[in-house]
Amino acid sequence: MRLIKAIIIDDDVKTIASLSQFAVENYLIISIVGSAENIKSGLDLIKTHKPELIFFNPTEKNLSDINYINELAFHKPKLVFVSSEKEKAFEAFKHEAIDFLLKPLPSNDIILSIYKVSNFIEMEMTFQNQKIKDLNSLNSLYSNSDYISVAFVDKIELIKKEDIIFCKAEGKYTEFNLIDGSRILSSKNLGEYQDALGNMCFYRIHHSYVINIKHVRKITKKDGYYCEFSNNVKLPIAKRRQEGFSKFINL
Repeated sequence: MRLIKAIIIDDDVKTIASLSQFAVENYLIISIVGSAENIKSGLDLIKTHKPELIFFNPTEKNLSDINYINELAFHKPKLVFVSSEKEKAFEAFKHEAIDFLLKPLPSNDIILSIYKVSNFIEMEMTFQNQKIKDLNSLNSLYSNSDYISVAFVDKIELIKKEDIIFCKAEGKYTEFNLIDGSRILSSKNLGEYQDALGNMCFYRIHHSYVINIKHVRKITKKDGYYCEFSNNVKLPIAKRRQEGFSKFINL
């Protein structure tokens, strides 16, 4: 069973204490990295830690703000609803929660919920691995073309390479910044896209950035090397990559 990283969204001190104690006693299967009284106050916590699981108290306020979770830029955490009201089980079903726990929380019920979450994630990973195989086949097919295939949680999309200004590493994800101002977050890491983009116009100037030199407006050398782009974004060129980049653009 995998280790699950979790956050608690609940204002009930007893529930927080119960789940936290369970995590201490079962540290091999769950790690609780924080808690918040409601979604709005816990949003920064969620964005920082990117949990796989949220123990979620479906209060009226939290349910009205649940779209904050649905609209996260990274992979949506799994939800386990936790409530003292049996009627809230319907809300759990409505919002596609993995499970519903009725307070007070017996340890057996908690561990069964975590097993359900773990199994669901494992199934997703199996599906994702198959998508990556399909994606690699597509990237091989389109390696000499004007497009790159980009993996999302639920689909694969083709994007014009010329529309890409730069790609940014976001942990295990990649953010594509496009000329129309849109940003697309892929479920693959930046290293996996570097070869697929090709080496004619794209260069990795930094551990976190692969850029399209066609969109570089100017290069500044004040207080370090920086690329400035057509969308006015300014990105640093890592010291160890400056010489190679200068040769790449024939400086």
